[in-house]
Amino acid sequence: MVHKTIEYRKIDHVGLIQLRDDVKNQEAIARLPYEISEVSAAITSDDDIWVVVLTEVGKNPSLLESDLMADILEIGGMEDSRSLSVTEPIANIEKPVIVGINGNALGQALELILACDIRIATEKSRFGLPQVEKGLIPRNGGTQRLTRLVGKGKALEMILTGVTIDVQEAYRVGLVNKVVPSKELEKTVMHMAGEMASKGPIALKYAKEAINTGMDLTLEQGLHLEADLYMLLHTSRDRTEGIRAFREKRKPQFKGK
Repeated sequence: MVHKTIEYRKIDHVGLIQLRDDVKNQEAIARLPYEISEVSAAITSDDDIWVVVLTEVGKNPSLLESDLMADILEIGGMEDSRSLSVTEPIANIEKPVIVGINGNALGQALELILACDIRIATEKSRFGLPQVEKGLIPRNGGTQRLTRLVGKGKALEMILTGVTIDVQEAYRVGLVNKVVPSKELEKTVMHMAGEMASKGPIALKYAKEAINTGMDLTLEQGLHLEADLYMLLHTSRDRTEGIRAFREKRKPQFKGK
């Protein structure tokens, strides 16, 4: 697949999606939601991909930080807002998604990283949903995902004031999972992805499903879901391999089956 706004490749069992920082014209930028959707669908159907990493190419300001990007996705896309979502394709990936943030995550950029599962940021990163300054509100999940992540009070503060917070505040309220120096970001993200990909891929997928789906259920319903997924794991070949490897005192060789 040839893309104008992103680069995609596989490294072992990790699918790496990188946003290009050299995309400046409106026609190319407008392709971003569709290209992310295309790649996300390919990842979902690829049983050889167990973990996903979202990051950027190069060191220029992020594609999603540009004013042009905000205008296209937040204003120009109102007539067809769902098809132009940059977040839903990422949120719908069943496999764990780690995002590396090397700069500001404002507006659409923050909504995109909120759709990921684990967020690792650099010391210079800043975060905010300033859409109210344009007379708008977040429309790609910002009001819902931020609230679930940092709580109602902090989400209301950030969205109603449009305030931008630094990375230490983001870490304190649980918006990011880890803060690292800029030069260590790629290494940290890929190391975590590699470590995660060494685990049982079906277990990873079911654990993510239990947590994400369970948040919208009662405790009793969530416990039933967890038990059902646990029992399903016992029907997999990976579960058999895990038991055999434990008994033989060796590292398991999971196949995702």
